[in-house]
Amino acid sequence: MIAGRPARFDVVRLALVLGFLYLPILLLVLYSFNASRLVTVWGGFSTQWYRGLAANQPLMDAAKVSLAAGFVSATLATVLGTLAAVALHRHGAFRGRMAMAGMIYGTLVMPEIITGVALLLFFVAVGLDRGFWTIVIAHTTFTLCFVTVIVQSRLASFDVSLEEAALDLGAGPVATFFLVTLPLIAPAVAAGWVLAFTLSFDDLVIASFTSGPGASTLPMRIYSQVRLGVTPEINAISTIMITVVTATVLLASILFKTNLATGGGLGPGGRSG
Repeated sequence: MIAGRPARFDVVRLALVLGFLYLPILLLVLYSFNASRLVTVWGGFSTQWYRGLAANQPLMDAAKVSLAAGFVSATLATVLGTLAAVALHRHGAFRGRMAMAGMIYGTLVMPEIITGVALLLFFVAVGLDRGFWTIVIAHTTFTLCFVTVIVQSRLASFDVSLEEAALDLGAGPVATFFLVTLPLIAPAVAAGWVLAFTLSFDDLVIASFTSGPGASTLPMRIYSQVRLGVTPEINAISTIMITVVTATVLLASILFKTNLATGGGLGPGGRSG
């Protein structure tokens, strides 16, 4: 690098890395507008495969299951993850804290296939029929830790004196949490929800172990069809998934940056400088 400008080698290396990562995705998006039924032969621009998705009932049903499961599991994970973050950050070294933290953060490092098998064995042991709600339970368990990490990072820079002032003015602990704490950590909570929804919507491995008849998710449906051959409709629905996931990740990134900016303007102890 000379005079603050990147060297030509660095530019080429960056271009190669970005091409390796994103060129296959760009080709998939491009061929989703291919008029030809042959996915590797360009036959002109067309949106017929997007229009044809509405007539593909199995794919539409799977998309509805993924959206519903993602919404419900993300909401549950956000509620439980926020409460867990508050408990871990505010209540010090209470009895069982290490065990609680280990169980919550364990899924961060545990392979998804292990989580899926463990949940499958649990559902079989308790006699719970696999279906939509077992997917919701599994995805809530899987995404809970991510919400906890995001909310706990916001609480680390939270101005505790604001809660103390509310308590001094007569507000109870519950009222203080909902009127003071929750509005101030809302960007982190929202970012956690968006990330949890994205992870649930995109999951294949855990859903494969915990789903049942009539409750196939969209990634599962796409995977089963791809094994028989890639069709233009698969390119189209995959492009829609890429758009949804990209939009939610960007939204989560914006909310998380807002969260950091809110905490970043605080001085020592979380008080304004």
